[in-house]
Amino acid sequence: METAKLAKQTLAFQKTMFDNSYNAMLMVQDQSEKVLNSYLDQLPWVTEESKSSLKSSIDMAKQARDDFKKAVEDGFAKFEELIEEK
Repeated sequence: METAKLAKQTLAFQKTMFDNSYNAMLMVQDQSEKVLNSYLDQLPWVTEESKSSLKSSIDMAKQARDDFKKAVEDGFAKFEELIEEK
């Protein structure tokens, strides 16, 4: 009984740490994207094709980070189910 309570508290702590770390990473990446776009807009020799390619890469990175978050949250949910069963 005490072990299950400790596991739940540990899981809650890990979820909080993950969420905080993820949100910090999200802010850094979003700010970096804004800086990059601002920088590229000021460079006359950067073509629209190049900007489009970079935007595509940024979109893929955003999708990957969203997929990663979903996978981690699914893992937390499965672990929570295991704790509840015991």
